[in-house]
Amino acid sequence: MLQKQAAVRLVFDMHSEYGWEGRSEKGYKVKGLKQLFPSKVAVFALDEESSRWRKVSTDFVVRIGYDEIEPEDIDLLRQTLNLTEASTQAVYQLAREFGDRKWLETVLNLEEDDSKQLISKLNIHDSTYRNLRRGLENLRRFPFLVPHAPDNSVRRILEYLDRGINVVLEFGRFDDFVAYILIANLLSRRIYAQYREKGEKAMGGDMATSRPLVITIEEAHRFLNPEVSARTIFGRIAREMRKYDVTLLVIDQRPSGIDDEVMSQLGTKITCLLDDERDVDSVLTGVAGKSELKSVLSRLETKQQALIFGHAVPMPVVIKTREYGSAESYKELGFLEAAELKRQTEKEIDDLWPT
Repeated sequence: MLQKQAAVRLVFDMHSEYGWEGRSEKGYKVKGLKQLFPSKVAVFALDEESSRWRKVSTDFVVRIGYDEIEPEDIDLLRQTLNLTEASTQAVYQLAREFGDRKWLETVLNLEEDDSKQLISKLNIHDSTYRNLRRGLENLRRFPFLVPHAPDNSVRRILEYLDRGINVVLEFGRFDDFVAYILIANLLSRRIYAQYREKGEKAMGGDMATSRPLVITIEEAHRFLNPEVSARTIFGRIAREMRKYDVTLLVIDQRPSGIDDEVMSQLGTKITCLLDDERDVDSVLTGVAGKSELKSVLSRLETKQQALIFGHAVPMPVVIKTREYGSAESYKELGFLEAAELKRQTEKEIDDLWPT
């Protein structure tokens, strides 16, 4: 997508391996997208300190204000924060009491006596409130969450995307599911709202359409499982199928954890060998010739083979993937090392003007 400039991408990089550099399965360093496409990729960071340790030059440091977190964001974290159903419902009561922009900071700063008066007033059970407070206290450990953010992260991301620059958001040390689910959903919901508004205006002829956007999420079953997919922005995007020029690139090792309705909406699938029968059935949901493809899938090699099928190809086909990160793979992708590029240039000059 970067080479062909078919779309701009927003990558939620849970393990900080897409941006500047990562490591191969054999343990050596491999180039990230920023090294390969320096003018087309911007690296955003949640963890500025981690970026300094890894000597990664970041384009923007993301900070999220407590006043930006809405009840829906906490609702999505119910399983991860071990909240009860009653606790998540209490969040909406607190937001109505203190306002959408003040509720979280207010609740986190309440003293014991004030908390007792509050739950009595709102008729919230004591155990429900304590369960909620324990869950919300988990958010205090993230330094990227502050009372009021010094800059608007959504606006900054949109500025880069509008210029055709792909954004990779690195999570650094904050690679647990609380941070990942909170930030990916919160930012995507607001970015999607901007794309939807622009798309509706474009339909009315008032402005140009946006560049197509592909949002990349890892561990997708955390956002798209049957219990929460209807409530997440990612479930909505998957079901609307690029209605406002936004679509998903879903990465997961447990496809059976993804809602069947969402799986059926994914237009093109690339799958390596799967051992679990439930995962195989999930990947092949709604696909013609399911039994034949299941047989092909079971015979894939354990490495460097994958089955691709769906909208992008006229028929299912088994492909061999590159060993990413080797000098040969960079060359095949069209990237030459400086010394080799110089030798090639000199050879072309000699061919044109022999001495």
